[in-house]
Amino acid sequence: MKKGLRPSFDWADFLKKTARIAIPVALQNLLGVTAGMVDTIMLASQGPRAVGAVGLCAQYSMIMFSCYWGFMAGGMLFYSQYWGAKDHDGIRRAYGTTLVFMMSVAFIFAGLAILAPGFVMSVYTDKPAIRAIGAEYLRIAGCAYVFQVFGMCITAVMRSTERVRIPLVASVCSVVCNVFLNWVFIFGNLGCEPLGVRGAALATAFASALNIAVLLLLALFRSFHYVFQVSGHFRWTRGWIKEYLQKSSFIIMNEVFVGAGLMGINIVMGHQSEDAIAAVAVFRVLEGFVIAFFSGVSNAASVLVGKCIGAGEHITAYRRAVRMVPLCALMVGAAVLLLLAFHKSLLHAMSLSGEAYRIGCGMLYIYSVAALLKMCNWTQNDTFRSAGDPAYGTAIEILLMWLLELPGVYIAGMALRLPVLWVFFFIYSGEPVWFWLMQRRLYSGRWVKPVTPQGRKTIKEFRRALLRREL
Repeated sequence: MKKGLRPSFDWADFLKKTARIAIPVALQNLLGVTAGMVDTIMLASQGPRAVGAVGLCAQYSMIMFSCYWGFMAGGMLFYSQYWGAKDHDGIRRAYGTTLVFMMSVAFIFAGLAILAPGFVMSVYTDKPAIRAIGAEYLRIAGCAYVFQVFGMCITAVMRSTERVRIPLVASVCSVVCNVFLNWVFIFGNLGCEPLGVRGAALATAFASALNIAVLLLLALFRSFHYVFQVSGHFRWTRGWIKEYLQKSSFIIMNEVFVGAGLMGINIVMGHQSEDAIAAVAVFRVLEGFVIAFFSGVSNAASVLVGKCIGAGEHITAYRRAVRMVPLCALMVGAAVLLLLAFHKSLLHAMSLSGEAYRIGCGMLYIYSVAALLKMCNWTQNDTFRSAGDPAYGTAIEILLMWLLELPGVYIAGMALRLPVLWVFFFIYSGEPVWFWLMQRRLYSGRWVKPVTPQGRKTIKEFRRALLRREL
């Protein structure tokens, strides 16, 4: 290739490969969002306090998500690069390591939810009625956490090795089960006693168990042996554990600090009015609709970029990465417009009215702008992580959350007692700064840090091409 000459980019091939991963992942997450919407609509019959209480329980599970996601994302870094390098032993070893760490987190959070639900709810809100309902839900839903985390671990290795249809089928079965059992347990159909929020928790637990069963059965039927070859899961050495924890530690740090920051934000929101608490609970469900669209592109970025890095094809990885951001913005923009088109009907369907409805609308209007920046930031961060550079995005996100967003939320909500929409605005106040910094990092190419021999072999050639602007 002549100096300064940039090769043409095959958009058709890029979009085809992206769609092959992104569409099943997005559909899977949309199914989860749909189940959450149906849950909320069904729980609306129990009143806005029930909706708000279950919404706060979901924030507790998000803290668990933050704690195990660091290990899961660290595992995906190794899965995708080992997949590109065709290192099957490496994939099995990374899966076993990730599974042990993730399940440790699951058992801790499940234990707290089952044994001390009242304490957990007291952290999130000072409203006794909401606290009591939430504790009732959490005591049962905590049983589902172990199944959910195990399912996420299996799903991560499947997605990273481009077997995205199995998790999709399992999610379909789980969602159908969840909706049906909600109808049975919440309202007392088919001869069952009406259980209200306890029924919703039971449905979640059964559906999570079914998801695991379907995942394992399909993995066995489709000869996806990584999850069954237990002897290969624990071939650990001191050097391997050191490398795994070095790469994962920044992601773990990110998720723990960000999770703690989100917990602080949720505590402030939990001390607002009952109308605001109900509005936040409904907003989080609808937010999941936008995240579902984003997650497909983000997962595709992780796999397609990480796979190339592992195989030593760094130029291809770079050229794919810089095109993922506008593609993400396009997908998220479409999701936001669709959500805004139907938001009034959705808010009413999920029991919001009066002041709660007004607050819910305001939150969606603010989020419709913030989501474009936030999802693009997440896509870039996931790309950097899969390429072996988890530190940069981690440092920026933590600093912005703890120095700008969390203080802003606390001062607005607890010190100045501003209207709740001002408090909500500060949740996203750091996104423009993060976007600018992440864009600078993306085009610098310094995030390409392979962990495989094939990737390390070609890194100097990539850096030379970057300097000559041949990308």
